[in-house]
This record gives sequence, C-alpha cells and structure tokens, in this order.
Amino acid sequence: MNHPGHLVILLAILAAGAGTADAQADTSQSAPNEKEAQALPRTYRGLSLGMSLDELKDALSQDELFRFRGDRDVSFLPAREQNLVETAGFSFIKRAFFQLRSGAVFVMAFTMNTALVDYYSVFTAFVKKYGDPAFLDPKQAVWESAETRIAVERPLTVKYIDMQVFNELREQSGAEKSKEAEIREDFLHGF
Repeated sequence: MNHPGHLVILLAILAAGAGTADAQADTSQSAPNEKEAQALPRTYRGLSLGMSLDELKDALSQDELFRFRGDRDVSFLPAREQNLVETAGFSFIKRAFFQLRSGAVFVMAFTMNTALVDYYSVFTAFVKKYGDPAFLDPKQAVWESAETRIAVERPLTVKYIDMQVFNELREQSGAEKSKEAEIREDFLHGF
C-alpha cells in the first residue's frame, strides 16, 4: 500500500513496454491540468471506501465481476480488530481484497487479469482522467488527495486507500515502534 516526474514517468513507461519518449509526450499532452483533472474516486463499481461489511457483501453478491461466496470469503483479524474480505473475480479482475477497520472498508485492492488488461493501459487511463501521479517509480504510480490514495502497482493491482484510516494506522505503528525502541534501549543499557 505504498506509492509514485517526467524522467521517472519516462522510465516507468519504458519499463511497462510502452516504447518511446514520443509515447510519453503524447500521454503528457493529453493529461488534464490540475483544474481539469477529476477528483479521486472513493468508489469502484458500487464498492466504496467507508461502506460497512453488510453493504460490501451485498454489493459484491450483486456484481457479476465477482465470485463472492458470502461469509466463507470473510476473515476476522483479531490482533488488529479488522475484517478481510477476499474474493475471486471474473474477466478483467482476478481477485479482490477489502480490508475493514471499525466496521468500515478502508482498503480495496483489485488484482487484474494481465491476459486481458495491461499496466500501461490502466496507467494511461488514470493519467487522462486524474492527471499526473503524485509519485511514480517502475513498481507503482500513486494519485493522492487528503481523503484518498489510489495506487496502480506491478504486478497489475489497483488499490484504493482511505487516507484518514491509513494515517491513523501509521501513527499507531510509529507509537508502537517508539515504545519498542525504548524497551530495546533499556535492555541494552542493562549490560
């Protein structure tokens, strides 16, 4: 769940097999400026960041791109007080993962079928719609707002992340690492 420069964009396109610098120039010219770019979505095919587990299960069961089997596809992660929903997909989507915290979806990840859709096509569609990514390297491109982060990663996975929950988890993790460092330091001073 990490992420994204004209030189860097060129390297990413070459790594994706896009070909030439001319292809990059065409993509940049067609990219909207900040005023034209659309706001980052929090919803894909009726599946939304922030929806409840019951709403998620209902939406998955009604969507023909997913092979959702009900509660068999739902796991509880007790150490983190989180739920994980994993389901197979049809056609363009191989698998989908949804992580919930406090009863609400905060991560949606869609692993694509690369026999039917490629990284460059997805990357280009995002650039045309949302502008240049905030971060780009050969492994991922990231678009980010205060509310949402979307990453297009290799192998081809598209992730939607709720930034408020993500930042809360990062702060908690930092506090835990701080405490671990303090305990380690106390231990080392014992010698």
